[in-house]
Amino acid sequence: MSIAAPTTASPPHAPLSRGKVGMALLIFMESVFFSGFIVTYLFYIGRSSFGPQPSQVLELGPVIVNSICLWSSSITVWFAVKSLRRGSLMGFRIWMTITVLLGLEFIVGTGLEWKGL
Repeated sequence: MSIAAPTTASPPHAPLSRGKVGMALLIFMESVFFSGFIVTYLFYIGRSSFGPQPSQVLELGPVIVNSICLWSSSITVWFAVKSLRRGSLMGFRIWMTITVLLGLEFIVGTGLEWKGL
């Protein structure tokens, strides 16, 4: 007579939600996309002996302002969701308004930046 050792079954893991997988893939693909732009810029910088150089065409100031607005909008939307979870509809409206204004500044600023190219 043999006695089998008891097996301990590991608890089943909950599958990842579609929303989390989708968001992770979106962030990954956007990172790859913009990394391609950066690598291309670094590859071609100074390669042309004629034509405008990047320093003559691109201004760093608007890029920094637009990037700060984009990153800040992520923080303000987090505050908006946090306010909504606490039940503060007024706080949600304020933070979402700030988020939308930051997003509009980013879009308009980027459009103006591209118009000059």
